[in-house]
Amino acid sequence: MSAKPESAGFAAEPVRRTTAFRRLLDSPELEFLLEAHNGISARIVEEAGFKGIWAGGLCMSAQYGVRDNNEASWTQVLEMLEFMADASNLPIMLDGDTGYGNFNNVRRLVRKLEQRNIAAVCIEDKLFPKTNSFIDGERQELADIDEFCSRIKAGKDAQSDDDFCLITRVEAFIAGWGLDEALRRAAAYHDAGSDGILIHSALSNPSEVLAFKKEWADRSPVVIVPTKYYATPTDAFREAGFSIAIWANHLLRAAIPAMQDCARTLARDENLQSIEDSVAPVREIFRLQGASELQAAEELYLPVTGDQTRAIILAASRGSALGDLTQDRPKAMVEIRGKPLLAHIVNAYNGAGIKRITAVTGYRADRVDLPALNCVENPDYAETSELASLVHGLAADDDDSRDLLVSFGDVIFKRYILDALDDPEADFQIAVDADWKASVNRERAADYVRCSESNSKRAFYRDIVLEQAAEDIPPEQRHGEWMGLLKVSARALPRFRSLVGELANLPDNRRAKLHVLLTELVRRDETVRVVYTTGHWLDVDTLDDLVAAGRFA
Repeated sequence: MSAKPESAGFAAEPVRRTTAFRRLLDSPELEFLLEAHNGISARIVEEAGFKGIWAGGLCMSAQYGVRDNNEASWTQVLEMLEFMADASNLPIMLDGDTGYGNFNNVRRLVRKLEQRNIAAVCIEDKLFPKTNSFIDGERQELADIDEFCSRIKAGKDAQSDDDFCLITRVEAFIAGWGLDEALRRAAAYHDAGSDGILIHSALSNPSEVLAFKKEWADRSPVVIVPTKYYATPTDAFREAGFSIAIWANHLLRAAIPAMQDCARTLARDENLQSIEDSVAPVREIFRLQGASELQAAEELYLPVTGDQTRAIILAASRGSALGDLTQDRPKAMVEIRGKPLLAHIVNAYNGAGIKRITAVTGYRADRVDLPALNCVENPDYAETSELASLVHGLAADDDDSRDLLVSFGDVIFKRYILDALDDPEADFQIAVDADWKASVNRERAADYVRCSESNSKRAFYRDIVLEQAAEDIPPEQRHGEWMGLLKVSARALPRFRSLVGELANLPDNRRAKLHVLLTELVRRDETVRVVYTTGHWLDVDTLDDLVAAGRFA
C-alpha cells in the first residue's frame, strides 16, 4: 500500500525514537546529547532544545546515592529509564556500562530497552562489575576482544527494530594501552556489528580522540564525551568530523552546588525567607510534572471548577519626588536594574502563578506598555488617590469568581509574601511589616496598623486581625506598617465592591487612600486577617529608595 501524501491532508507518521537517534548518529553535522538521570531532568533537556538524551551511568547511580560500580541494579536503571521515556519524547541512549554481564545479559538488556522505547545503548569493553573510567583508569582490566564481540553480536541479533543502535565504547586510552590498541579494538567491534564507536579519554586535551578519529576516518560514526577536555573549542570537534558530543554529567553537577548552598542557608537561617526567591516555585515543579494535563483531563472526565487569583496594581501616580526621572513616565515605569518597577511587581505575581493582572494607570498612561498586562486609566489621577483608582480597577474586571489581590505600583516585594496570604477561610487578608521602625527614618507617609496582637513567635499559631489602619496611629500603638498588599476572597468580592463604591462616592473621600477602606472594613465587623513579615518589601518614593531597590531586586 502506498503512503498517503501530506499534501492530501494526511498527517505524517511520527518518527520513531530509534529512527530519530539513527539520524543523529548519521548526521553530517555534529550533534549533541545532554545527560538526564530521571523524569524531570529528561523533560528539562527536551525543553532546552536538545535532540537526544544521554542516560549516563555516573548520574543514574548518583541519583540513587550509590557508586558508579554497578551498585544500582540494571533493573533499577531500567525502571528509571521508563519514567524518563514517559517524561520526554526525545531518543534516549543508555550508558549500559559493560552490558551488565556476558552476551546473554546484553541480549536480554536490548529486548527490555526496546520494550521501553529506548533508542540506543552504549556498552564499554571492560569487565563486570565496572568502575568509573576516571577512577584509577589505568588499573582497570579490559575485556577480551572476542568475548566483547560476542556481547555485540548477541545484542544486535536480539533487537527487533533495525534502527535500534548499539554503540561500543573503547576504553583503551583510559587503561593506558594507546592508539594502536584503540584502533584494533574499534575495528573488531565494527566488524561484529557495532553501529558506532565511542572513544573515551581522560586527558585534559583532545589529542587522543583526535588522533583516533584521524586514523579511523569515516568507517563508522564516532562519539565523544569531552568531560575532561572541556576547554576544547567545539569547532575542533566539528572540523574533525565527530558524529555526537555528549555533555555527560552537567545537569547533576549543576544541581549539587545549588542544593548544598540551599541546605547550608536553611541550616544557618532556620527560615525559608532567605531562599524562597532563589529556588524554583512549586508551580514550576507542577508544570514540569505535567500537572496542567491532569487538570485538563479532570475537566474532561471529572468536570470541576476552580478559581484562580487575579490582581489589580494601582500605578496612576507620577512620583514627583523622583524629579526628572518621572518627567516623561510614571513612577511605576522607572527602571530598576534594567527593568521597570512595574515589571518587577508583575514578575512577583507571575512567579506565584498569577497571570491575570490589571494595572490602573494615570500619569503618562501611554508609557505603560508591559506585555500581558491589562491597563485601565484613571483620568482623574491628579485630583484623586488610591481609592478612586481601585474603583477603576474593579470596573475593568468584574469577574467575582476569582480571589483578588490589590497592591501598589511603587511597592516591590518578595514572592513568598503572596504565598503567605493563603488562608482559604479568610475573606480579607493583609501583609504587615512588623519591623516598621526600620523605615521611619525616611520622611514619608506610612499606613500604620494596630492589630489584635503584636508580632511574636506565637503569632504564627494565632489568628491576628486588624483593628485600625491610619497614618497617624501613635507609635506606642503601632504593631506594624501595612505593605499595600490586600487579598479579598471571591465570596467577599460583591460586598467589597459595594463598599468601595460607597466610600468613593463620598466627597470627603475623593483623595482617600486605601487605609480608609481597611478601617471601614473593621468598623463594619469584617475580619481582616493579618500576616506579619519582617522586611522583604520596599516602598519606592525617593531617589534613595531607588538605589535601595537596585540592591533589593
